Amino acid sequence: MAEYKGIKGFKVQYLSADPSNPIIGQTWYNSTSKNLKYTGVTTAGAWATGNNMNTARNYLGGAGTQTAALAFGGYTTAGTGATEEYDGSVWTNSNNMNTARYELAGAGIQTAALAFGGFTTAITGATEEYDGNSWATSSGSLNTVRNYLAGAGTQTAGLAFGGYTGTVRTGATEEYNGTSWATSPGSMNTTRNGLAGLGTQTAALAFGGNLPPRTGATEEYDGSTWTTVNSLNTVRAFLGNAGIQTAGLAFGGDIPPSTGATEEYDGISWTTSPVSMSTARSALGGAGNTSAALAFGATGGATEEWTGAGSPLTKTITVS
Repeated sequence: MAEYKGIKGFKVQYLSADPSNPIIGQTWYNSTSKNLKYTGVTTAGAWATGNNMNTARNYLGGAGTQTAALAFGGYTTAGTGATEEYDGSVWTNSNNMNTARYELAGAGIQTAALAFGGFTTAITGATEEYDGNSWATSSGSLNTVRNYLAGAGTQTAGLAFGGYTGTVRTGATEEYNGTSWATSPGSMNTTRNGLAGLGTQTAALAFGGNLPPRTGATEEYDGSTWTTVNSLNTVRAFLGNAGIQTAGLAFGGDIPPSTGATEEYDGISWTTSPVSMSTARSALGGAGNTSAALAFGATGGATEEWTGAGSPLTKTITVS
């Protein structure tokens, strides 16, 4: 009988733990779990359950990547300023925001994040910057004070759009330069709240939301104007998001009821994934990209990791 060495030209590695960055086709024996494993690729995207957040909450803000994410603000029994960092495995508490709030938006990365808007005991336009350790209040507040808004971009080039002013839903768009907000001449075509946003200040994507009723409307921003493009397949509001304008991910949200539906955007249209989130929920946070995304918050602070199609995936070899 042929041996693996004779077929592939090398022996199966004997390791006490899975390698941190295996290559596709790599095979090894994990002596701790006593399993024979290999690295293949996903044929379709997949969600995997991760560790729960320390503070369960909804209507929170998110930023960063799957292995370096940031969660901040949100609603427990009231608005909270709780901040947590995710390292790809566990959540660690960090310093609280200066203004406890929920229904806010965020942008940036774990070590340079931006939080803006939301609701305290009233709607606020307060803006804060996070440096990887603590929050500093910016002198620049939003020009259009609102909650249930969306955000995109970075700490020094942020974008705020959509939301609710307390009297009307708005399509107002503002750009942040690291110090202050300036109102863009380009307002959204579909005014709404409870929407999702991703991308950069000059290449953003807005989708979903509440008019009412719920909408799947999708728009692209080029730095000055919004253009309406193909809508989501599952109409919803208060959904999670990850990615960039030409490669976006939408997950969860409220139809109603809450859904775990996942869709990918390729710069032209949305495609529904055959795989939904394990925990259907709305008013959650998101981070990452279409290859490696993170969903967190809402139901019990549950966390799920998304691995996109074609990404490396460790599999266990079973023999029956």
